[in-house]
Amino acid sequence: MAADAPRGSRSEGQRRSGRPPRTDPARRAAFDVAYAVETEDGYANLIMPGILKQHRLSGRDAGFATELAYGALRGRGLYDAIISDAARRPADSLDHDLVVALRLGAHQALAMRVPAHAAVSETVDLVRAVNGRAAGIANAVMRRITERDLDTWLARVAPGTSREAQAIRHSHPAWVVGELEYALAADGRPGELTQLLEADNTPASVTLVARPGLIDRAELQRQADGTPTVYSPLGVTLKGGAPGDIDAVADGTAAVQDEGSQIAALALVHADAAMPGRARPEGAPGGPVIDPGERWLDMCAGPGGKAALLAAAASEGMANLDALELHEHRADLVRRSLKAIPEGVATVHRADARTWEPSEPYDRILLDAPCTGLGALRRRPEARWRRRIEDLDDLVDLQHALIAHAGSLLAEGGVLAYVTCSPVLAETLDVVRDSGLVTLDTRLAVASATGTEPSEWGSGPHVQLWPHAHGTDAMFIQLLTRA
Repeated sequence: MAADAPRGSRSEGQRRSGRPPRTDPARRAAFDVAYAVETEDGYANLIMPGILKQHRLSGRDAGFATELAYGALRGRGLYDAIISDAARRPADSLDHDLVVALRLGAHQALAMRVPAHAAVSETVDLVRAVNGRAAGIANAVMRRITERDLDTWLARVAPGTSREAQAIRHSHPAWVVGELEYALAADGRPGELTQLLEADNTPASVTLVARPGLIDRAELQRQADGTPTVYSPLGVTLKGGAPGDIDAVADGTAAVQDEGSQIAALALVHADAAMPGRARPEGAPGGPVIDPGERWLDMCAGPGGKAALLAAAASEGMANLDALELHEHRADLVRRSLKAIPEGVATVHRADARTWEPSEPYDRILLDAPCTGLGALRRRPEARWRRRIEDLDDLVDLQHALIAHAGSLLAEGGVLAYVTCSPVLAETLDVVRDSGLVTLDTRLAVASATGTEPSEWGSGPHVQLWPHAHGTDAMFIQLLTRA
C-alpha cells in the first residue's frame, strides 16, 4: 500500500502567503538517498538509516521517505522514459539533481497517494533548493507528467509486448529482461516473465531466521510477533517494526535472512538426503544426518548469514566450520554473525577462496559464489541499474575458478553446494555443467529440509527459487560431489 504524504507537507494557502518555500524533510531525505545512489555509487539500504536520522524522521514520515526513495530508484527506467517524453529531451541530458528530483515527483504523482498539485509543487520546491535555476523546467515537466495517469503513460512510452516494451513497463534493463526470460524457459516456466518482473518490483517482507540450537522458531515468532515462513522451518516473517529491537536478533541467536537464503544453507545441512547410499535407516530419528567430526567450509562467507546458520547446525551435529572471506571488513561482519555460536565451532579466516589450502579436505562445502545478484532485485532497488551485461564475463570467470578449487577441497564422498543469488544461466547451469563434478538431486535435500515433496521443486537436479513462485529471492542451488 502506498504511504500517505508526510505531516510536513504544506497547504496551498501556506504557499500563497509569500514565505520562502521550505523543503519537506521526508522528500529531502528521499532525494539525498537517491542522489547519493546516482552520483556516489551508494547503496540505498546502507545510506537510508543515516539520512533518516540526519533529518530526524521516524514513523510515518520515515516510511514515506523510504517508499519514495526506493520506488523512484526501482522505477528509474520507466520514469526516465516518461520524463524524456514530458521534457521533450532525453532524461540523461538533464542535470543529475534535476532528474533525480523529477523521478521522485513522477513516483509521487503516478504510484503514491499524493495529489497532482502537491507532487508538482513539492518537486518544484525541492528543485529550487538543490538547483534553483532548474525550477522552471521542473514545473513544466511535472505539469506535463501529471496530465496523464500511469496507465496512459504506459500505453504511450511502452506500447506492445516486445522485450524493450517489457523492460520500460517493468523498469528493468532490456538485457536483464532477456536473461530472466531465458532462465525461466530453462527452468520449465515459459510465459512467467511478467509475473517475475512484477514480483521484482514488489518490496520483499523482512524475514528472520531462528538459528538452530540457539532459539526455536516458536520463541522467535513470539518475540517478533511474526508469522512462520512457508518453506523454511527456521523462518519468521515480520509484520512490521525494526528487527534490531527484537532480543533474539540483538543477541545473535536470530537474524534477518531471506527465506531462500535459509533454504540454500539448509540444503547443504540435509545433503545426506541426496547422497546415494546414505538414506536414513527406517525408524531412525528425523533431521539431517551429520557425522561427528565433519569438516565444513563456507568459501565466500561474508556478510555471514549462511555461515551462522551452518555453524549453528554444525554445533548441533558436532561438526566444525571454516569460514573464508577475502575482505577484512566483511570478515568482521562474519565474526559478528557468529557471536552466539559456541566457542570452537567456527573459525573465520581472511583468505582468498581460490587459493585456500587446508590441512585436510572438507566433508561439506558451501560456495555462495559472487554473482550479478539479479535474484535479489526486490531488496536492492538500485542493483538492476548497477550491473551491465559486460560484468558477466569477469563474474563467470571467477565462478569457474571458485568451483574448480572447491572440487579439489572435497573429501571422498563430500558434498559441495553451489549457490548463486542469480538465475542467469551463464552463472548457474553453465558453470555447473563445465565443473566436471557430479550433480546430485538437490530436490531431495530441499524436500528433506522443508518437509515437502521433491516434485514441488521442479525437474531437477538443481533447485531454482523464484520471487513470484516461492516468495523468496531467486536463489539457484545445486548439490555436487566428485566422481
